[in-house]
Amino acid sequence: MYGNPFLMNPTMGVSMLILTIWAIVWKIYAVWLAAKRDQKKWFVALLILNTIGILEIFYIFKIAQKNWSEVKQDFHDAFSSISEKKS
Repeated sequence: MYGNPFLMNPTMGVSMLILTIWAIVWKIYAVWLAAKRDQKKWFVALLILNTIGILEIFYIFKIAQKNWSEVKQDFHDAFSSISEKKS
């Protein structure tokens, strides 16, 4: 009766895991972008507030004015640099 709801409902656990990964990826990118652009107020807001990626996506596309191809290229560069370091 009082068990862990994530263990009792595997779909909920998987959904929470996917949502967490989604939020972390957008948060890391947005915070990195704010730091790179020396926008301290945005950096702090993005770091502290947990909005499941909504504020982060708003910042990336509206404030930093990145387009989707630039975002994809940044992600590609980040993942390729990680894989190069492992080799």
